[in-house]
Amino acid sequence: MKYTTIPQTDIKVSKICLGTMTYGQQNTESEAHEQLNYAVDQGINFIDTAEMYSIPGKKETQGSTERYIGTWLKDQKREDLVVATKITGPMPYFNYIRPDLGFSKKVLHEALDKSLQRLQTDYVDVYQLHWPERTVNFFGQRNYKHNPNEKWEDNFKEVVEALDGLVKEGKIRHYGVSNESSWGVMKHVTESKIHKLATCKTIQNPYSLLNRTFEINLAEVSLREQVGLLAYSPLAFGVLSGKYLGGQMPDKSRLKLFPAYSRYSNTQAMKLTALYDELAKQHNLSLTELSLAFVNQRPFVTANIIGATTMEQLKENIGSIHVDLSDDILSEIDRIQDIQPNPAP
Repeated sequence: MKYTTIPQTDIKVSKICLGTMTYGQQNTESEAHEQLNYAVDQGINFIDTAEMYSIPGKKETQGSTERYIGTWLKDQKREDLVVATKITGPMPYFNYIRPDLGFSKKVLHEALDKSLQRLQTDYVDVYQLHWPERTVNFFGQRNYKHNPNEKWEDNFKEVVEALDGLVKEGKIRHYGVSNESSWGVMKHVTESKIHKLATCKTIQNPYSLLNRTFEINLAEVSLREQVGLLAYSPLAFGVLSGKYLGGQMPDKSRLKLFPAYSRYSNTQAMKLTALYDELAKQHNLSLTELSLAFVNQRPFVTANIIGATTMEQLKENIGSIHVDLSDDILSEIDRIQDIQPNPAP
């Protein structure tokens, strides 16, 4: 395994982070524990989850992922592991989690306490805001439309103060954001600097061969302000494994089970996927290896969040850490991207 350090901290994390959102629907508790044990055996020490998981989010399975991790975590040497979880942001669909989905001090404390109970631990290493309180493009949205009458208060200072309080209480070591914009990250950074509060250390946004929008503005923010990217969906919901090429739709695959998750499977994305597959074959690599190695090698990526439903997938995903792409391959990747720079934001 290769390791990096969460920016502005002394926390060493595996470059490959184990994503767990399938635990509770696509994976049973025993399968989750098998994955966790294997990952740790391979040197992974970084685990990412969220209070709303498993995915797709629904009342019946909310919190199941944290619970599955908790029944495993209680028997582990906690200080050897880095655990990140997330508080759900405002969205009417998720009102079953709690009526108030804002990031007030009261809500942050209540949500974190419930996560800690499910995880069976007394602290999390990185506590993340799953998506912003305000209206902003995320989850594949394009064409930002500003609403000057939006009922949202610029409460960044209060949110950062509350997170700083959780750090001082010892319930979290650091905090991060997710599905955030450049403006949002800079607001967090600025409020922290002005008021000498805990600083945002990570940003968890999508990043893959089919979605390189992070490079437009956020990559600069990430490197200059030392906010490390925790890249999610590096295989674009499995599209970049190649299993959907040629119109295939394998049983038990995510797109077969949950067809609404079509963010990365439009016509343009599938055309580029086929080209990346050809490139991988030219260099005796699988498409999965090419796709994950690309993310692993980006300078702004602190950790690459992989996920799997089978042990076979998990082994290949983790094994990508041993693949190094040459400058020539990286140039070929850029050439393919130039055909359609933004096929699946």
